[in-house]
Amino acid sequence: MKMENLKPKEIVKELDKYIISQDKAKKAVAIALRNRWRRQNVPGDLKNEILPNNIILIGPTGVGKTEISRRLANLVNAPFIKIEATKFTEVGYVGQDVGSIIRELVNISLNKVNDEMMEAVEDQAQERASEKVLDLLLPPLRPKFHSTKDVEKKKLLKKEFEQAELKQKRTRKKLKKMLNEGKLDERDVEIKVDEVNDHRIEVFSNMDIEGFDINMNEILSGMLPGGKQKKRKTLKVKDALEVLFYSESKKLIDMNEAKEIAIQNVEENGIVFLDEIDKIAGAGSKSGPNVSRQGVQRDLLPIVEGTNVPTKYGMVDTTHILFIASGAFHISKPSDLIPEMQGRFPIRVELRSLTKEDFAKILVQPKNALITQYTEMIKTEGSKLSFTKGAIKEISDYAATANTKMEDIGARRLHTILSILLENYLYNLPDESIKEIKINQKTVKNILSDVIKDEDLSKYIL
Repeated sequence: MKMENLKPKEIVKELDKYIISQDKAKKAVAIALRNRWRRQNVPGDLKNEILPNNIILIGPTGVGKTEISRRLANLVNAPFIKIEATKFTEVGYVGQDVGSIIRELVNISLNKVNDEMMEAVEDQAQERASEKVLDLLLPPLRPKFHSTKDVEKKKLLKKEFEQAELKQKRTRKKLKKMLNEGKLDERDVEIKVDEVNDHRIEVFSNMDIEGFDINMNEILSGMLPGGKQKKRKTLKVKDALEVLFYSESKKLIDMNEAKEIAIQNVEENGIVFLDEIDKIAGAGSKSGPNVSRQGVQRDLLPIVEGTNVPTKYGMVDTTHILFIASGAFHISKPSDLIPEMQGRFPIRVELRSLTKEDFAKILVQPKNALITQYTEMIKTEGSKLSFTKGAIKEISDYAATANTKMEDIGARRLHTILSILLENYLYNLPDESIKEIKINQKTVKNILSDVIKDEDLSKYIL
């Protein structure tokens, strides 16, 4: 959906299709997303000075923090990456280079652009692939009359060639019809495919080679002896069509243009979801894990503030990438982040724990509701699954109770409960005697009552 058509209220309405409750968080991300479009339409150089509204979502696991960000990105087809802050540490500790976030985001963006471009040339590439397969099935005729100097013989050979060519055109037309109808799918053809030998170069240095993001194999494949060669391979026609379709699609796509669009999409529309940011927050200390925590923050800070990150496709400016951070903040609090990091996340929204009423809605209302998922899966086995209103209420009550007695894992608790509830059915299907499965309140109580009474609740641990 185009951003200009999405007003904040409409963004929230779209998010409501997948996420129950958490209205404050939806409102905050909707404004942040719309502000990007507003910035891009501000005239002159002022738009470069307008910074994104980076957000910290505060709340326990399973309440919708990740889902809100993912659905937001899907809504506008924006490059999106979810990353855990704990994967990164300062120099001297085992961890990943923070620049890898942006490099991975560029790869995701380029894949999206390639898919869109390949879709645009799909018909043309399919036609080219079909013609190449037809050439393999019925090789083109080669004229012989050019090789003779005898005028009469030349005329005769030319006439014979024209007659043969007409005959071949008719044959080719029939073959094309058979090819389109799939009647030639199982016939064998021999095609040439690129084969790149695996020449690897290892570089040992104090500087992380990942920072360069250079594919040495790709660069040198055409330079090294035997680097890039054509290999003959025998395939079924249907498989050859796929290989050739992909090959022809790549030829029709301007990769330089694709790279430029991919980088622009990252810079203007990219979204980074930085999970578990609370795990790198902590009071300052000269020893222990807090050194690493603050080091991670300081490593992340330039990317969040705005810097140029080198990738194999070019430099990427991170100034206008939207960062959405999240954390439970049970032990630490947002104010434990270093001041510079706090300043780069001006918007903070607290997501509340889910109630049994929320669980009841989550089970049935979203487009990807759990009950809808299980219903469709069981339908594939030739059985029909249904839940009464009493069953929905009972499942929601059990989920709320389990979250109260144990760790609050939000809506993820419903996955475990439904898995236990439907375990026997899922195990026994397919079974011709089981045509309909109706789950009512009594069924839920019979299956789950013993589990919920157990204070250990070991079966609920995910």
